Amino acid sequence: MTVRFTLNGVPVSIESSGSRRLLDVLREDLGKTGTKEGCGEGECGACSVLIDGEVVDSCLVAVGQVEGRNVLTVEGLAAPNGELSRLQQAFIEHGAAQCGICTPGMLLAAHVLLQRATQPTGDQVREALAGNLCRCTGYTKIIEAVLSCTT
Repeated sequence: MTVRFTLNGVPVSIESSGSRRLLDVLREDLGKTGTKEGCGEGECGACSVLIDGEVVDSCLVAVGQVEGRNVLTVEGLAAPNGELSRLQQAFIEHGAAQCGICTPGMLLAAHVLLQRATQPTGDQVREALAGNLCRCTGYTKIIEAVLSCTT
């Protein structure tokens, strides 16, 4: 089947079984390897993408479900010229990215939060990131990075 959707602001059309995981199509067919596979069960958030502005675990989404929709991966946070977003830069500056597996999901969840609440509290950041597991950072640096984007 042909699936058409917008990926990081660019229309795409792909031939694929509609039941294939969006995660696999993004990584294997479209080269968007920023989206990571962690648990494969929708528990860790490593594969998070935005579909029509909502955080979704791409390991649980069939590619056929994104027909006509807007998908944003971590690559889509940067400017077209490759310049990192303020949030991505904050993760670097605060040492919030260590092994990198959770980073894409954390960035996308934080991106949505900052779009909805320009001055979130630490508790709001923790709640927004609750669907993303990290085994390296202890979350403190990630929260600090997100909060630094509010000043």
